[in-house]
Amino acid sequence: MTVDIEALVRTRSRHPEAIAEAAARRIRRPLLGDSGRLMIVAADHPARGALGVGDRKFAMANRADLLERLCLALARPGVDGVLATADILEDLLLLGALDGKVVMGSMNRGGLQGASFELDDRFTGHRPQDIERLGFDAGKLLLRIDFDDPGSLTTLESTARAIDDMAARQLPVFVEPFISRRTPEGKLRNDLSADAVTKSIAIASGLGGTSAYTWLKVPVTDNPDDMARVMETSTLPAVLLGGDVGDDQDGAYEKWRGALQLPTVQGLVVGRSLLYPADGDVAAAVDTAVGLL
Repeated sequence: MTVDIEALVRTRSRHPEAIAEAAARRIRRPLLGDSGRLMIVAADHPARGALGVGDRKFAMANRADLLERLCLALARPGVDGVLATADILEDLLLLGALDGKVVMGSMNRGGLQGASFELDDRFTGHRPQDIERLGFDAGKLLLRIDFDDPGSLTTLESTARAIDDMAARQLPVFVEPFISRRTPEGKLRNDLSADAVTKSIAIASGLGGTSAYTWLKVPVTDNPDDMARVMETSTLPAVLLGGDVGDDQDGAYEKWRGALQLPTVQGLVVGRSLLYPADGDVAAAVDTAVGLL
């Protein structure tokens, strides 16, 4: 579909109440469908200032292009829903693209990419009450832990309270944990070794007063063969994240394929690698990922 930006702006400027109205009439569905698996397309990167895909520094900066890619992905068979921030989800609501889909609100985007405060990742996106008010289906938060950065403690405590607030509303929350470290140049890197991912899962699983509504959103380890023992760390249901896979799309599919066979892994939440594949064919990339489930 072609997105009419002028029409979206006209609605936003003249009838802002149309967003709440669209949310109220949205056709909802259970989190898990008949297959028991989840295929979610992620597009919450821009709000953290993370606009790049591979060597394309501002690939996600064109909003009309991003929305068209999202609408195409959401229309493919087997795609269950979308993860995004309020601005993107509200555009999709106005476009009528979210009926019968799982809608996940992105909660903490304050740890801006490249900022000195990146690990003090404040909750600047959806609050639990916003997700409940809009009739959305789940929330997602990012938890990066650097043992040398005190900002991680602020994020850790805020994450625990967000988990409590979501559980009080019986809303699932997807926690994306990493052990992170800064390079000598100050750039933040996520450690995808088996030991680090194991530790991050253990920490995330124990947060909050209950884990009843907590899901994990985890990366595939550097060595995919390590995933079986890594995922033994928790009984919480988990989905795999995609990340920026660069030009090695086939390699990413193979890594996901193996990990998806593990008992706690229930699906995929993938963004840039499906919305901006190297060959430009969004539908084919999405269909291949769905086929892995």
